[in-house]
Amino acid sequence: MRIHAGYEIALQCATPTPLLGLLSVHPSRIADLVSTGGVTREPAGPMQSFVDAFGNACTRLTAPEGLLKLRTDFVIEAKPSLAPGPGGAAEVPVEQLPDAVVQYLLGSRYCETDKLSSAAWSLFGSTPRGYARAQAIARYVQEQITFDYEYASATRSACGVYRDRRGVWRDFVHLAVTFCRCMNIPARYCTGYRAATDASDTDAPTDFAAWMEVFLDGGWYAFGPRDAGSLAGNVGHVLMATGRDAADVPIYTTFGPSELVGFRVFADAM
Repeated sequence: MRIHAGYEIALQCATPTPLLGLLSVHPSRIADLVSTGGVTREPAGPMQSFVDAFGNACTRLTAPEGLLKLRTDFVIEAKPSLAPGPGGAAEVPVEQLPDAVVQYLLGSRYCETDKLSSAAWSLFGSTPRGYARAQAIARYVQEQITFDYEYASATRSACGVYRDRRGVWRDFVHLAVTFCRCMNIPARYCTGYRAATDASDTDAPTDFAAWMEVFLDGGWYAFGPRDAGSLAGNVGHVLMATGRDAADVPIYTTFGPSELVGFRVFADAM
């Protein structure tokens, strides 16, 4: 199966404004591209690329005064998420975690592990360790939190989600990531495209989606707290970026005033 995906983002700027974007598919998925999937801008102008500290492909440019349109349109081979073996996937003791993974145990801007640790151990302390525990956390979040686009907030943290029991994609993921970290399971925030892979899937978003990956048995396993649990074998997700939470993976950041005047995202199974 292949996925046809892309976006068009339009920004209005009063003056030339520097912009940093996570606008491309993740470097780990480049080999799966059937078409190039490059980022284009209108009006034309220079763009520079680099890989950030989390391994994401970043783009730098200066938006001109007036209207800037950013686009990409690509086809990619679907790739199933990592699935555990018959016995599941075991937790890695903290002292044996790779150095680069340890940061995904720590609290971050939207994931306050210090405030939710007691709640996490009360809820999940008796669950089987490893893959089953991560699955239990994802299912709990899906069952306890109500999805509500009208309740979207750029500043709500995991504590706010746990208190209010409502939120959008990022909120589901922030709460699940926080609970996993509280239970000594490294977890990172993921953003990208989510394509419906069958006729019964009516929840595919018209914007970028979010999910989490947890580190078990030396690999990263995907879970969708909005999708009720494990994404093992799922082929509908196309990764763009990973980080500690949403603060690390904004689609774009402008270093000056700007107005979003157009936004369209698509991801369709072929």
